[in-house]
Amino acid sequence: MKIIVLVGSPKGNQSITKHYVLYLQKKFPEHDFLFQNIAQQIKRIEKSDEAFQEIINKIRLSDAIIWAFPLYFLMVHANYKRFIELVYERKANGAFREKYALAISTSIHFYDHTAHNYIHGICDDLDMNYFGRYSAGMNDLMKEDKRENFLKYAAQFFDSVEKKLPTSRFFPKIIQSNFEYLPGESNIKEKIDLGGKKVLIVSDVEKGTKSLNLQKMIDKFKESFSDEIEEINLQDLNIKGSCLGCLQCAYDNQCSYIGKDDFIEFYDSKVKKADILIYAGTIKDRYLSSRWKMFFDRSFYNTHIPVLMGKQIGFIISGPLLQIPNLREIFLGWNETTGINSVDFVTDESQNSEEIDGLLHALASKSIKLSEIGFINEQTMRGVCGKNIFRDDIWGGLRFPFRADYKFYKKHGFFDFPYKKRKSIFISKIMLFLSRSKGFRKEVNSRMISQMTGPIKKIIEEK
Repeated sequence: MKIIVLVGSPKGNQSITKHYVLYLQKKFPEHDFLFQNIAQQIKRIEKSDEAFQEIINKIRLSDAIIWAFPLYFLMVHANYKRFIELVYERKANGAFREKYALAISTSIHFYDHTAHNYIHGICDDLDMNYFGRYSAGMNDLMKEDKRENFLKYAAQFFDSVEKKLPTSRFFPKIIQSNFEYLPGESNIKEKIDLGGKKVLIVSDVEKGTKSLNLQKMIDKFKESFSDEIEEINLQDLNIKGSCLGCLQCAYDNQCSYIGKDDFIEFYDSKVKKADILIYAGTIKDRYLSSRWKMFFDRSFYNTHIPVLMGKQIGFIISGPLLQIPNLREIFLGWNETTGINSVDFVTDESQNSEEIDGLLHALASKSIKLSEIGFINEQTMRGVCGKNIFRDDIWGGLRFPFRADYKFYKKHGFFDFPYKKRKSIFISKIMLFLSRSKGFRKEVNSRMISQMTGPIKKIIEEK
């Protein structure tokens, strides 16, 4: 069986994820594994149509494809995303049709489900036979039980390919629209005063496309304010490349790109200094553009430190966001985990220009008001679990090399482990001991609800 492995790590042969597949190669010598370091070689692949076609031809001749990738910002790496864009741009979809696919990732399990949802959706869009995903912890290969489990899953995959077993489709096809947004005449009687708040729009509008919906939506949003709003286009920034995964930033947030391009100065002086951020982009496949993904990946020089905590973020998106709930989940997950308030998502998918005008003005108004009162919405499971994953790993296995994270988390009280709540633990121990008595349990059950609501009633009465 011929299996092509598309490696999504910028570290290429040094990738942990690639080593997981190398382990499969050793354990299943009857199969022919061919590795392609996609993320590491993306510049050559993008510039050379010959290099791109060579990969596509190998895919066409394969029996199965393994998508092997580490997680970068709740997703695949920007360079991997760019390769997927090239597949569509260069009309190479047919090479993937009916190929069996397995997705393998390595991570600390922080939003690994959204990365896998993305790859699964891409496989469905390419009419592949998606077998499933295997999301491994970074060091799972060091554990015997995890190795055995990994081999069991791989064996099932190879068996399915050989027997050509059918697979289920999970994500529906995305229905594209040719709707043209036509903003109405400005009839705002009283424009919004910034009140000293700094609003920054970050976009990725491609040059020569001023008539596209995204730019017109941005311009309409800016009309709501009494003052000029700064807009920075990622296409205009000198960004040499995406995150290298070198972890030089882990010690003291010093990126290996320092002095080599514009990104760090832009992020430090513009993004971090804004009170309100508006991210504006156009959907490409099941995400925004790879340029936007590069923006998020490169911001990792801040490592896991929530440098945008307390800010308001709104989204202006051109494209079918309602059809891609996974994309919204990615943004909400990151914002909740890092203490950012998500104001709203405004898209052009309603195909009603007047309605879009109103939503853009509402986004402008809400952003200012929420910033003025300093409102940050409470976390759901997205934020609570995400924050605790970072907390636990930075305390434990990632304390080295993520020295900068550890210092920040310790200083700001992020290590709020349950074992530190000594009073609650002490009371719980006593109650557990007393609960051995049936009489005690009967008494507790009769009073439990009133005891739970009592303190709340007291607050209502006194406050």
